[in-house]
Amino acid sequence: MADAVEFLARAMLIGTGATVVMDIWGLVRKLLLGIPPLDYALVGRWLGHLASGRLRHDRIAASPPVAGERVIGWAAHYLIGIGFAGVLLAIFGLEWARQPSIAPALIVGIGSVAAPFLVMQPAMGAGFAASRTSHPWAARLQSLLTHAVFGVGLYAAGWIVHILLNL
Repeated sequence: MADAVEFLARAMLIGTGATVVMDIWGLVRKLLLGIPPLDYALVGRWLGHLASGRLRHDRIAASPPVAGERVIGWAAHYLIGIGFAGVLLAIFGLEWARQPSIAPALIVGIGSVAAPFLVMQPAMGAGFAASRTSHPWAARLQSLLTHAVFGVGLYAAGWIVHILLNL
């Protein structure tokens, strides 16, 4: 039982921390490169329509808004980050969280790019791996970089949580 509580606590803390790192990267990217971060309201819109049975959209931005879509999208963004931290811990164990290393965090972080490439982008109208966007390779590169940053965030958050729990 104690391991389950530790697993959940660490997944929540590490996933939240890694998602914050990813969000900071989005702000830095916007300031330095002029590339706007993902509008999580659109993720909320997609999830809102998913709840009513609609999986795919030609362009999610053109679909009717959903009540509370911004809150739904941001909550989903953080819950997904926590979920991927849980995947990291499920694959590499609590021992990873007790002594974090970069490789497992990067494997999960970069591997998490499969979710937008294979599920979210096609369902939201951007096509498989952003193939229907105006600059697919640039979009793919930005997704890959963002998810690599998420992996670095998993590592950094893993260490911060480790240090805080061992004070």
